[in-house]
Amino acid sequence: MSDLDGAGSTGTNPSQGRPAALAGTGTLAGRPVARIGFGAMQLPGPGVWGPPRDRDLALAVLRRAVELGVDHIDTAEFYGDGVSNELIHAALHPYSDDLVLVSKVGAVRDDQGAFVPAQRPEQLRAGVEANLRSLDVEQVDVVNLRLMDGDGAGGPPVDLDSQLAEMSALRDEGKIGGIGLSNATLDQLRHALPVGIACVQNAYSVLDRSAEPLLDLCREHDIAWVPFFPLGSAFPDVPKVTQHPAVMAAASACSATAAQVGLAWLLAHAPQVLLIPGTSNPDHLDENVATAGVRLDQATISTLDALAGAPS
Repeated sequence: MSDLDGAGSTGTNPSQGRPAALAGTGTLAGRPVARIGFGAMQLPGPGVWGPPRDRDLALAVLRRAVELGVDHIDTAEFYGDGVSNELIHAALHPYSDDLVLVSKVGAVRDDQGAFVPAQRPEQLRAGVEANLRSLDVEQVDVVNLRLMDGDGAGGPPVDLDSQLAEMSALRDEGKIGGIGLSNATLDQLRHALPVGIACVQNAYSVLDRSAEPLLDLCREHDIAWVPFFPLGSAFPDVPKVTQHPAVMAAASACSATAAQVGLAWLLAHAPQVLLIPGTSNPDHLDENVATAGVRLDQATISTLDALAGAPS
């Protein structure tokens, strides 16, 4: 689930003491955040399960992200079965006032590490409570409802209204600051709008724009759009952005990496886009953050715009 001129190098903003590359901001549940955040999904062990291969390195990556100006970290209690949240707490607690923590509920892990739906209202509440404990906060700034088929017990999908009612109750109680949706359909997003939605996390990239109607609705209502699989993934049915010839050509032309071009296109595509590229590698982290220093000219953007639906 989920990770812009010149050579992509970072500079320093003397007035803020953070990289100038992160000076651009978006809004998340009423909080200003840099448009490039960090996704913690890759910090646990293989398969997003268990402890990381190198705990010290995982902690260093989190601390480095904050040093670079990242103020939006995306996590979940079910990443590593509590590992991701534990690492965030160990690396960054007590948290700075400007750090926005975003988690998600709607799934748990079974004994083999598989993701299992946990969609019933009482399970959503239990998931929020688990995040509060592991992150050691009184409120999680935003919690995404990760929509999945079924209820995890062989039953039919849970009624969305009952889910939204529980999430709203948790927000009213002050346990979450904002409600997000993940893996939502257009009808589900439309249905949820009256509740007040802070962000939407769906699969989306320069090569996969099947969710464009949802992004259009987010534009209309100024809702943050946080794409997962922004560069594709290892799954065979998800196109890999960094391997597309047009993306590689654009990268060569602007002295950037293919990954930076794919991420830069997303930032240029809509002001509502917030990125959460994830990595457990410090060099990749620096590269991802430096994306904000890459500028794509209009001809390149037009070429990349035309890739939607094109074979890769």
